Amino acid sequence: MDRIKVKQALQTEPTGQEIEARGWVRTKRESKQGFGFLELNDGSCLSNLQIVVDANVVADGEDLLKQITTGTSIGVQGKLVASPAKGQKVE
Repeated sequence: MDRIKVKQALQTEPTGQEIEARGWVRTKRESKQGFGFLELNDGSCLSNLQIVVDANVVADGEDLLKQITTGTSIGVQGKLVASPAKGQKVE
């Protein structure tokens, strides 16, 4: 799987294809239902790519989310899908 830049991911049609993205965490939000939302930026554009992390699916997901803070450098692999939220096309 090849790495995709955030700028390219934001311009791609959400077809559910597997992608890999790397960059720095701009913001992090956690929910009580075991989900985390990370805003990822790699410097390729000013916009961020929202990463949805299901702590129940990721190995040691809850512990992993607790270790991630603003500025943390991460690499993620997952499906690029259409976002149900307004203001963003994909996540």
